Amino acid sequence: MTSAAEHPLTLVLVGPMAAGKTSVGRRVARALEVPFIDTDKRIVAAHGPIPELFEAHGEAHFRELEREAVAVALAEGGVVSLGGGAVTDAGTRTLLSGHPVVYLTVSAEAVAARITGGGRPLLAGEDPVARWEEIFQARRGWYEEVSDLTVDTSKRPMRKIADEIAQWRKEQA
Repeated sequence: MTSAAEHPLTLVLVGPMAAGKTSVGRRVARALEVPFIDTDKRIVAAHGPIPELFEAHGEAHFRELEREAVAVALAEGGVVSLGGGAVTDAGTRTLLSGHPVVYLTVSAEAVAARITGGGRPLLAGEDPVARWEEIFQARRGWYEEVSDLTVDTSKRPMRKIADEIAQWRKEQA
């Protein structure tokens, strides 16, 4: 296992569903030459699909699994992408203190084109964009609380956004 000390450019990405955390995160990790860790993907690999976890065990259980995945990822180091709701857990927010955190935000208009398809249990229903907006507004304060930098991903190329974040992170080192 790699330690955070071997990857001093650890960086955390937070933000709502469909803000581009995985897309931007992969690019930032390449630019910084560090590993990329998607905590949702790790949870799925270890415990199964997120919609099934929600249905079988509830959101509280999922947030516990998520907090554990975040702790492990931060200990390993690199660019760590968190699920949209990770910041709702006080324990996870505590884990983030002391790490540089970038909050990726996105407009509801841009999200509409990004959330087609399934796999987002909290967006199930008749109007997924309205549900997304409701969830985003409920979490917005937590994103702002934990972040050191806010970047809007609505209209700019992910490559440019990633380059800016990587440069910002290098300047923090």
